This record gives sequence, C-alpha cells and structure tokens, in this order.
Amino acid sequence: MTAPIRVLIVDDDALVRAGLSMILGGTGDIRIVAEAGDGSEVPPLVAEHRPDVVLMDIRMPDVDGLTATEALRTATSPPEVVVLTTFHADAQVVRALRAGAAGFLLKDIPPRELVEAIRKVAAGEPILSPAVTRQLIAHVSDGGADRRTDRARGLLDRLSEREREVALAVGQGKSNAAIGRDLYMSVATVKAHVSRILTKLDLNNRVQIALMVYDASL
Repeated sequence: MTAPIRVLIVDDDALVRAGLSMILGGTGDIRIVAEAGDGSEVPPLVAEHRPDVVLMDIRMPDVDGLTATEALRTATSPPEVVVLTTFHADAQVVRALRAGAAGFLLKDIPPRELVEAIRKVAAGEPILSPAVTRQLIAHVSDGGADRRTDRARGLLDRLSEREREVALAVGQGKSNAAIGRDLYMSVATVKAHVSRILTKLDLNNRVQIALMVYDASL
C-alpha cells in the first residue's frame, strides 16, 4: 500500500486548524502529523515529522507564513508548501509563490477540492495555474518590475531554443501532454525539458517558471 501523505497544518486560528484536520483526517490517504500556530514552530516540527505538504497561513503574529516558506524552501529536500489565504490578490501570496510555494488555496475551498489539491501537490503538481498566477500578479504592485523583467529575460537566455519553447508553454498554462502535442515530443521528453529548466535556472517548480515568463513580458 502507498504510504499516506503527511501534512503539517500551520495557522494561528485554532478553529481553522481543527476544521482542516477534520476534513483531511477523514481520508484514508492523508495523515495530519502535526499542527502549528505560528511560523516559528515550523522548522522543528518539519525536522521531527517530515511532512510531505505544509498548509501555511500567511498572517501570523510572530513569524509569518512568507518568512517560514522562504526558510523551508531553501532547505535540502523541503516539503511542498501550499499558502492559505482569504484573498485572491495578495502581495504576500505572490511573494510566497516566488519563494517556491506550490500554490495557494482560499480558506473557503470546498472540502473535496481541498483533499484533491493536497493529493496533487504531494504528487508534484502545482495547484495554481499560470493563468491564475498572471491574474494574481496583475492585481498586485510590489515594485521592482523593471529589474524583474531584466532578470527574467537574462534567465531565459540561458536556455536552449527547445527549453525556451517549453518554458513559454508552461507560462501559457499548458499541461505536459498539451506541450508534447504542440511541440511534437513525448510527455517524457517534455518532463525532461522541464526538469532541466528548473535545474538550469535554480527554480523550485512550474509555478516559478510561469512567474519568470510573466516577468519577462512574454
């Protein structure tokens, strides 16, 4: 049997933690290994329980979710991080995605969709489409746009022509299967190109590829 997906819930609201635990704990393939009320509690809990996925609230009183996410994603073999928020357009959500979060969930997400999102993230699939990423960024002005454009275009210049085509397709929200059809390559080849892009550009996931393409105004 496949081992259950190990989840750490981080939220300063005890009722939110209880609700998430009740929803996720009712499945057969997800296990809540720990809960935290602040980002400061995350490092020791991750070290002790080795979660596969961390559900991370953004606004917490001591160490916020953004700081905790940035610290986690720079560690060796980090868990996937999913940001919990009450807003679609939130500057801190964008910063968390840039730090390597696999996506974000609204706190009013239906239980069935929450469970499926956890399963997808654990399987390595970001749960934020590039189209939603672009919509989110369009509503947020955090400064430094020109610098990000120059940096993003410089990163894209490191890629081969084929890798660049794949990166642009990821930025358009296409699946591996769709990219393969459009670029006349197998899904395995697409996956290999995506892996090389992530390695070459020191990125965490497909969401960051999409953000880079957006920053480059492409």
